[in-house]
Amino acid sequence: MSPRPAHTPGTAPEPRTGSRKPAPAGRAVSVTAPGVPPAHFPLLSALTAPKDLRALTYEDLTALAGEIRAFLIGTVCATGGHLGPNLGVVELSIALHRVFDSPHDTLLFDIGHQGYVHKLLTGRAEGFDRLRQAGGPSGYLSRAESEHDVIENSHASTVLSYADGLARARHLAGDTGRAVVAVIGDGALTGGMCWEALNNLGGAPDRPVVIVLNDNTRSYAPTIGALADHLQHLRATTPDSVDWLLEADQRTRGRTTGPGSAPDTDRSNGSRGSRNTRDGHGGSGSAGPSAGGEEAVLPVTRNLFHLLGFAYLGPVDGHHLPSLEEALAMARNLRRPVVVHAVTVKGRGYAPAEADTADCMHAVGILDPATGRPSTAARTPSWTSVFAGELCELGERHQEIVAITAAMPGPTGLARFAERFPHRFFDVGIAEQHAVTSAAGLALGGLHPVVAIYATFLGRAFDQVLMDVALHRLPVTFVLDRAGVTGPDGPSHHGMWDLTLLGAVPGMRVAVPRDAARLRELLAEAVTHTTGPTALRFAKAAVTDDIPACTRLGPVDVLHRSRTRDVLLVAIGPLAGPAVEAARYLEGQGIGVTVADPRWVLPVPPGLTELATQHRLAVTVEDNTRAGGVGTAVARAVADTGSRVPVRILGLPGRFLAHGTRTDILTATRLTAQGIIHSVLRARANPPTHDSGGQ
Repeated sequence: MSPRPAHTPGTAPEPRTGSRKPAPAGRAVSVTAPGVPPAHFPLLSALTAPKDLRALTYEDLTALAGEIRAFLIGTVCATGGHLGPNLGVVELSIALHRVFDSPHDTLLFDIGHQGYVHKLLTGRAEGFDRLRQAGGPSGYLSRAESEHDVIENSHASTVLSYADGLARARHLAGDTGRAVVAVIGDGALTGGMCWEALNNLGGAPDRPVVIVLNDNTRSYAPTIGALADHLQHLRATTPDSVDWLLEADQRTRGRTTGPGSAPDTDRSNGSRGSRNTRDGHGGSGSAGPSAGGEEAVLPVTRNLFHLLGFAYLGPVDGHHLPSLEEALAMARNLRRPVVVHAVTVKGRGYAPAEADTADCMHAVGILDPATGRPSTAARTPSWTSVFAGELCELGERHQEIVAITAAMPGPTGLARFAERFPHRFFDVGIAEQHAVTSAAGLALGGLHPVVAIYATFLGRAFDQVLMDVALHRLPVTFVLDRAGVTGPDGPSHHGMWDLTLLGAVPGMRVAVPRDAARLRELLAEAVTHTTGPTALRFAKAAVTDDIPACTRLGPVDVLHRSRTRDVLLVAIGPLAGPAVEAARYLEGQGIGVTVADPRWVLPVPPGLTELATQHRLAVTVEDNTRAGGVGTAVARAVADTGSRVPVRILGLPGRFLAHGTRTDILTATRLTAQGIIHSVLRARANPPTHDSGGQ
């Protein structure tokens, strides 16, 4: 690395080369095995803090970008994770850390899908070979990892609201010297919270926030709707305002602007940068007098951001470092709300990702980095794939079935339905609230909507489920993927609160299948239910082996029955397997155990309550938080009969759970056969009260 003069944060660093254009960045790299610094990545391994970037030439930075891409491909293909989003923001992340001074300036990333490069630039390359594994780095940003990670919520469309609040706080404190930068994708910008935040940010010119729009035309799938059309129009028709400002500055000053310097933005002169920016506040677009006494007139290309009160810089090539740095430096110096529109390519530099038309390798498992293909083929189908196939079969028989997703057709399994029934499928963008109430409207129109959504995202639309669907007793089916413990995605993605939420909704019927046969059976029942909403939940995992019932009592399947009725195990969904295994062991110890799967778990079937009162102890097992889940409902139902049968509730603890494998987390929370055995033996030795939440 070549030494260079000190750089003042907030200005575009002066490159040591005289060329405006760096060497081409983002060419596909060939990686045959995961590499770890320093042997194969000298520039990356030498980084200890973001300030080190300012000592690099553009040739160095181009080489660094190549190293980062090679490093990400090698490591993420070995661990799994969000590959495509991070390959697309390499240059953008470098530019952000060269222009802004983190953590003095605050960099906020929406979701965190694109946070890996930020982690590497803040000195966290070591240990990346354990990404998303227990004890290794989080797959998202983490306040516990670094002072550079300010927010770690990985639910989309929230960052602009964080930025608004932080800017307000600093304004009230008189802290005007620290920038607030919010990085958000065009997909996340379809979320309703973004529009609420834009409404507030654009109306407050005294609170400078830099919004960096990472426009790669995608969330998981291609971004949809009027916003996507508008951004496409800007990409196709709007001249680069950064180049225009540089040319205007040259005319105004009568000199040649260096490739790394920003225009004069002396606010005492009315801020030439602000007047030169297409912000909709300059009348006819006048940019001020030029050196020759002429008006430098900015082409009038009013856009949505202008109309909301923002200055706008772009579109900028998101893989061209000098342009990015010019734009970001200008944005900071404007001292007002500004949008920097950076156009990037998701999966940049990795041919298999760029060729992946489904989602540009948004989130991958373990891959062969040379080919981009899974290292091992899945031996058993996933819950998602079983659902996808069955919904298509039901769609053939029931023309009233329609499907809705919030920007996730592939991950939720609806892509197959969309291909088969394109006119009965609706992707509404990252807009869960709208998805649910739109489904209510479809139901009012005589259709039966199936809303497929991650369980962790259900909470974003709880009011709509409660008031727009349930209050009207509308036949909408919610299919909750990634329910319970999800594993490597960490605390914000565990779907461990959905049963608690849905249990509070009047008229909601909730089913949890234990195997593929039950998933097909329950989904068929749900889509023919006409007097209110239904929900099904299943895990992010391979589907479990079918467990046939030895008998059925109403809607309740009895999976195991001993001669004596000492203990009733109420097994919810895929935890039926461990429950049956535990029952067989306990039976060998002389303890009579019945294992029941209620199938439709909420409200509690009367037959299950009656069965519980016929035993000396009831134990519920679920991968939902213990508070307010099925166990709580069973305990209440048993108590309401006047029975004194104690109920032991096994489930997830009431805290955020770190990332790790699903197996490891279930073991740690004793939701395994061995854990169930331990809990039953302890409960028999120390009988709990009937509403005990202990484990």
